[in-house]
Amino acid sequence: MRRGARTGGLLAAAAGCLLLAACGGLSWQPTGPGATTSPVPTSSPDNAAPPGDLAIAHNDTRADSVYPEIGDPLVDALHYDLDLAWAPDTDRLTATETLTFRATADAERIPLDFNEQLAISSATVDGAPVELAVAGNDLTVAHPITAERQYELVLEYAGTPASAPAPSARSDFAQGVGWSITDEHETWTLQEPYGAFTWYAANDHPSDKALYDFTLTVPAPWAGVANGVLTSSTTEGGRSVNTWHLAEPASAYLVTVAFGDFQHTELESASGVPIQVWTDADGEALPGDTSFAPEAIDWLERILGPYPFDSFGVLVVDNDSGMETQTMVTLGDSPYSLSAAVLVHEAAHHWYGDTVTPADWSDVWMNEGMAMYLQGMWEAEQEGIPIARKMDDWAAFESGLRAAAGPPGAFDPAQFGDGNIYYGPALMWQELRERVGEKRFFEVLREWPAAQANDTADRTEYLDWIEDTTGEELSAFFDDWLLDRATPPRD
Repeated sequence: MRRGARTGGLLAAAAGCLLLAACGGLSWQPTGPGATTSPVPTSSPDNAAPPGDLAIAHNDTRADSVYPEIGDPLVDALHYDLDLAWAPDTDRLTATETLTFRATADAERIPLDFNEQLAISSATVDGAPVELAVAGNDLTVAHPITAERQYELVLEYAGTPASAPAPSARSDFAQGVGWSITDEHETWTLQEPYGAFTWYAANDHPSDKALYDFTLTVPAPWAGVANGVLTSSTTEGGRSVNTWHLAEPASAYLVTVAFGDFQHTELESASGVPIQVWTDADGEALPGDTSFAPEAIDWLERILGPYPFDSFGVLVVDNDSGMETQTMVTLGDSPYSLSAAVLVHEAAHHWYGDTVTPADWSDVWMNEGMAMYLQGMWEAEQEGIPIARKMDDWAAFESGLRAAAGPPGAFDPAQFGDGNIYYGPALMWQELRERVGEKRFFEVLREWPAAQANDTADRTEYLDWIEDTTGEELSAFFDDWLLDRATPPRD
């Protein structure tokens, strides 16, 4: 996720630093040790699930330490099949959801996250009708479950989804999380740290990654866009039907669906990653710097190794934010959101955040700190300055962010997504780079997402792995950077 708008002297300085990349033009030549530690890949890895194989989506689910009211470890979602029809004239969503899940323990009911804004008309488990209740954002299905057994829940529901309040002070969260409807009755979704429950029944927690298929229906010439690969597109009886398949498991916060009047353009990276850009049919085919998407993938592959998914895309919507929604990043239609710097940032999340995902929201710094550091590396190249100087610039305001919203690894739950989880960890990675040396540092960057593809991890697992990989004892180093309320001294 990109940083949103901020106010105040220190925060305005941070925003200025982020804007530098967009002012420097798009020509680039990777330089320095980080850009040359691995050759340009010639193909992407095959991390996708074979058809019908759900084992790739088995997870060690957990209750969240920051937002325990969302998600339930009893459910391990394996596959969501979402058949969604949008009626823009009435702002009505009509849906059939088929959720295949594994029970992680014996229980008398099935707990899920779902908003009472939508009315469920039918519910079955393994084909048999069941009773259920929805209160607030909690759905309870009255059906016993047995540990390690697999079940199929089918729900039919309809209504007008509404965004939920966001636990954040950021201006681009003001409209809430989840499903949003524009003044033109188009739709889009952003749901970090949660909000999927505003439009489908989910185990809305990052530790639970599942496979997805979408069937999206809307009056033509509008179209539905989602994660993954567009497997079919038809228009019959004045209705457009697009089907999408996501072959790698994703957490609910990384899922996107949008309905609107779109045009789309197909691109390709140098290594052969197919890229698509979906944007307003009345505007430019490649607005802002979206034509830079192939080069962003190329640059990141030089540092991180092969892109970990089978496709990449950009969905441009009517908002003021940006999100690393898996294989189809969602970008607002503002100059900064459509900048090359943001494309690098959101694409970097596909290694850090998407293929390997934090198992708990207390570790969102694992995503944002590395994506921010990689963005900083890219910006430094554009500006022709050392990465250490870029980090010096960021250090000038990082202490203010940390003081305002807490340390990166123990942030204020009411200030999710503030600058403290971005800049402090970015500075930490530069300090680690200087401490362990170029070779071991870039081995850490490449090998972690490759070793953890399609998985989740928590702080202990990640930091233990870094210590094993580098041969360094780093407990005090990480504790200082992640948990101290004051910025640690820098070398």
